Amino acid sequence: MIDLFSSDTPNGKKVSIMLEEIGLDYKVTKLDLSKGDQFKSEFKKISPFSKIPAIIDHSNNKEAVFESGAILIYLAEKSGKFYGLENKLKIDQWLMAQMGSIGPFIGQYHFFYRFNKGLSEISEKRYFDITKSIYKVLDDHLKNNIFLAGDEYSIADIATWPWIARHHWHDIGLKNYPNLCKWYEVISKRPAVVRGYKFIDESSEIPKP
Repeated sequence: MIDLFSSDTPNGKKVSIMLEEIGLDYKVTKLDLSKGDQFKSEFKKISPFSKIPAIIDHSNNKEAVFESGAILIYLAEKSGKFYGLENKLKIDQWLMAQMGSIGPFIGQYHFFYRFNKGLSEISEKRYFDITKSIYKVLDDHLKNNIFLAGDEYSIADIATWPWIARHHWHDIGLKNYPNLCKWYEVISKRPAVVRGYKFIDESSEIPKP
């Protein structure tokens, strides 16, 4: 049994989707970020930087793991799925690209454009331009690759997809990027992705392109 401490965010969905993909039993403890649940001392013992998601693996001496990328690697190695040794280097590169660039930059765009519009026009433009460039990089790459690390679905795709699933917030137009759009739709149809997307709210639906 896995205890998943999370909220309904792209980073949170990474781990719920992975748990659904590998078929492990898990229990969700929802943290209300608006109320500061992530800063409570009991959660900080699991996640020192007060970031969601985090897990406790009761089948492994109650091992606690924080940082979404590290959790994906941990679960991939535990299950033997979506992290093939023959393709590990490519998977690592695209996973780190999500962790270091795709997520943080799109997250800043959400902050300034979605939640604090008008606070800083410079920041809105900067992160809009960066988000648009991310779409372009992904679209160019996916022209010759079915998935981010090649022909096989991996934790790199699981990490990245939830951020593109907020495309309706971005005012960029996912359909303007046909290769990225196709990748998004293929992953959207995976039953485990559909279940993992709803891990907090059963009524939520994956946005269409």
